[in-house]
Amino acid sequence: MPAKHVSETPATALLRRRGVAFTEHPYDYVEHGGAAESARQLGLDGHAVVKTLVMQDEAGKPLVVLMHGDRTVSTKNLARQAGRKSIAPCEPEVAQRHSGYLVGGTSPFGTKKAMPVFVERSVLALPRIWINGGRRGYLVGIGPAVLVDLLGATPVDCALAD
Repeated sequence: MPAKHVSETPATALLRRRGVAFTEHPYDYVEHGGAAESARQLGLDGHAVVKTLVMQDEAGKPLVVLMHGDRTVSTKNLARQAGRKSIAPCEPEVAQRHSGYLVGGTSPFGTKKAMPVFVERSVLALPRIWINGGRRGYLVGIGPAVLVDLLGATPVDCALAD
């Protein structure tokens, strides 16, 4: 079966402009299915599917957290490592305003607003990751070093087992 073509997104446009090699992985988006659903449909390890979470600190300043699909974020540990008093998830409409993407289709690449990016340290040790390509039902496969090289992501240790 031929791969479905997915039209360009701000994320893929940025990756192409910067010469980043990536593979495209469309799947059937399921509301609230998250990383587990995309991993299931694409036959991927949920640990290597990375979710993009838009959060905010105590002053309402947004930030992006990149986490394994099978883990949750300890906001307390993240706040301590990021030098913030507290961190909490943004409401979906606020996250959308900051990123320019629909929730469920948020990519850390090509966001509307520049935001600091934090990545769970163990994500960087994986040989390859799959992360949202800027549209619901669409992941891109890339080398994890791109997260640091292109986004300036700061490694943190804030994962909790799901």
